[in-house]
Amino acid sequence: MKKKKLQVVLFLLYISTSVLAQDFPAVQQLAQRRVPWLAKSLILKSMPTENGKDVFEISTPGKAVLIRASSPSAVAAGLNWYLKYYCYRSMSHMGDNLSPVSPLPAVKQPVHIKTGYEYRYALNYCTISYTMGFYNWKDWERELDWMALNGVNLMLAPVGTEAVWQHTLERLGYKPEETRRFIAGPGFTAWWLMGNLEGWGGPVTQQMIDQQRALEKQILTRMSGLGITPVLQGFYGMIPTSLKEKMPLKVLEQGKWAGGFQRPDFLIPGDSSFTKIANIYYEELKRLYGSNIRFFAGDPFHEGGISKGVNVTTAAVTIQQTMQNNFPGSTWVLMGWGNNPSRELLAGLDKSKVLVQELFGENTANWDSRKSYEGTPFIWCSINNFGEKLGLYGKLQRFADEISRAAHSPYASLFKGIGIMPEGIHNNPVVYDLMMELAWHTDKVEVKDWIKSYVRYRYGTDNPHMQEAWQGLIATVYSSFSQHQEGVGESVFCARPTLKDVSVSTWGTRKRNYDTKAFAAAVATFMKAAPKMKKNSTYKIDAIDFQRQMNANRGEEIFAEMVAAFGKKDLNAFKQTSGRFLLLMQQQDQLLSSNSHFRLDTWINAAKNLGQTPAEKALLVRNAKTQITYWGPDNPATDLHEYANKEWGGLMQSYYIPRWKMFITALSNQLQGNEVKAPDFFSWEKKWTEQ
Repeated sequence: MKKKKLQVVLFLLYISTSVLAQDFPAVQQLAQRRVPWLAKSLILKSMPTENGKDVFEISTPGKAVLIRASSPSAVAAGLNWYLKYYCYRSMSHMGDNLSPVSPLPAVKQPVHIKTGYEYRYALNYCTISYTMGFYNWKDWERELDWMALNGVNLMLAPVGTEAVWQHTLERLGYKPEETRRFIAGPGFTAWWLMGNLEGWGGPVTQQMIDQQRALEKQILTRMSGLGITPVLQGFYGMIPTSLKEKMPLKVLEQGKWAGGFQRPDFLIPGDSSFTKIANIYYEELKRLYGSNIRFFAGDPFHEGGISKGVNVTTAAVTIQQTMQNNFPGSTWVLMGWGNNPSRELLAGLDKSKVLVQELFGENTANWDSRKSYEGTPFIWCSINNFGEKLGLYGKLQRFADEISRAAHSPYASLFKGIGIMPEGIHNNPVVYDLMMELAWHTDKVEVKDWIKSYVRYRYGTDNPHMQEAWQGLIATVYSSFSQHQEGVGESVFCARPTLKDVSVSTWGTRKRNYDTKAFAAAVATFMKAAPKMKKNSTYKIDAIDFQRQMNANRGEEIFAEMVAAFGKKDLNAFKQTSGRFLLLMQQQDQLLSSNSHFRLDTWINAAKNLGQTPAEKALLVRNAKTQITYWGPDNPATDLHEYANKEWGGLMQSYYIPRWKMFITALSNQLQGNEVKAPDFFSWEKKWTEQ
C-alpha cells in the first residue's frame, strides 16, 4: 500500500515538474487562446510515432489533463478529442461552443488513438479568395487554431506570392507599376495563381503587396509551431502575357478562361529562358519565406489550358527537375480535377515526389478508375462547396465509405491521406469535422452513430429533440444520394431574374436531391429545443441556417406558382404570387440580418478594414462586391455571374430584392399590354459594385 502511495506521489511530482517543460509550446498557447479554463491543467508531452504514423494518448492523472503525442499536429488533435468527447466543446467556422467546464471530466482509462495516414490536408486555392480573401492576422490566427485542433498537418499557404512575383519580374526588367498590373486583387488571387487570369481586381498597391508578405511570414511561423507543413506556390510555367514583349521567349498562349478572361502565357519548358526564370522565382521565394519549403503546388493546363504542340511529359519533367534543383526532396502537389493531371503529365515524373489530390471525392473516384493515378501517391478529398454559396449539403456517409474503400483497395499503399478542399469553408461545419476526424478512425464510421457525438459537442448538451432532428438531417440534406451534384442546391432568390427553370450559377443546380418535407419535419423537431437553448450561440446559428434553407425551398414553390400565373397571362394571380415571393425574400433578409455569420456587412467590413488608404479601401470593397455578384470580367455575357452568390442579410435587401422587383415590374407591365424593355441587369449589377 505504501509503495503504491509512493508511486502516486512520484507521478504527481513528475506531472508538476512537466508543466514547466511543455514539449509543444505552440499548442499550449493555442489552448490559452481558446480554452484558458483548460490550459492551466493541461500537460503536453511527446511520444514516438507508431509505424511512422502519428498517435496521441489522453489521460487525467490527479487533476491534470495529460496528452502525449508524436507531433504538434497530433497533440492538438488530442486536445480537440478531449474537448469534443469529454467536455462536449468545439470550435467551428460557424460559431464556437467553448465555455468553461468545471470540474474537468476524468478519462477513466487512457485513450490511445492513432492514424493510418501520413497527411491530413486542408484548403483549395479558391478558399484563399472566397473565404480568406480579406483575412487579417487575427482571422488567420483563428483559422490556424482550427486547423491544428482538427489535426491538419499539410495546408495550402500561398498568401504573399504577390511579393515573389514582384521581385521576379523586376529582375526581368519590369517597372513596379507593370508588376502590379499583373497581380490580381485579393478577391481573385486564387484564379491568378491557377493561371486562369491576370490583373483582375487590381491594380494592387505596394502597401497591399507588403501587407500580404508580412502576413505570410506570420502564417508560416505559426504553422511551424503547430506542426502544419505549408504548400507554397511553385513555378509551373505561368508568366504574364506581357513578358514576351520584353524578352525573346517560346510561349504557348493559353487563350481565354471562363467568362472571357485572358489567361497568362505558358512558358514552354525546354526554352532557354525557362530555367532562368524558374530559378529567379525560387531564389526570391527562398529569400522571402525560407529554404525549408518541401511542398509546392501549381498545375499547368488547368481547367482547359492549351497544351497542343507541347510535349507534356517532357515539360512536366522539366518543371519537376527545376523544383528539385532549387528545393531538393520537395513534393509537387497536383489537383485531381477533371482530366488533370493527365496521364501524359504524370508519365515521366519521379512519382515518389508527387502527391495527387482526388479533389471531388463526393462525386468522383478517379483514384480507382485510374489505378491510383497510374501509380502515384494520392489523398482523398472533398470539395463540398463551390463559391462559398450558402446551402446545407454534404454526402457524409459517402465520405466514410470511400475513405474506407480506398484504405482497403489494391492502392492502399499509395493512399496517403485525407483532405478538405472546399471553395469556401464558412458553411456546413459538420462536413469538415467529420472529414478531418476520419483520419483518426481505423474502422469504417457509421455516420448515424457518429452524429450523436457531434450533436453533444456542437451544442454542449444531449437534447433528445436535437438528436432526433439530426438523424432527419443526415437522411435528407446530408444524405449520400447517388446523383452527381456540384455543391449546394442554390436559392432562386439569388438568381438573375428569369422565368426559366435554370440554375442560379452556370455550373450549379437548384434541384433538391432530398425529400424537402422530411427535411422540414427535421427542422421542426430541432426547433422544439429552442426554449432550452436561448443562450446557445451554435444552436442559434444552426437554427438560422436551417430556417434559411426552409425559406429557400419554399421560395422554389412560390416561384413555380409565379411562373405558372404569368404563363396563363393571369395578372391578378401573378401580382399575388410575386408579392408573396418578394415578401418571403424580405423575411429571409430579416432572418439573416440577425447574425453576423449571415450578413453582407461582415464581408464588406473585412475588405474595407484591410485597406490603409481611402483608395485601397474602395478597391478592396469593389473586389468584395464584384466577387459575390457578377464576378467578372466586364462582359455582359460572362458565365461567371452569380457563381459566388450569397444568401446574406443586407445583400438580399440591397441587391437581390431590387433586382427581382425590376423584373416583376417589367412582367406586370407586359401582362397589362404595355411595351416593355427588358431590364439591363448587367449594367445595374456593375453599378452596384461601384457604389
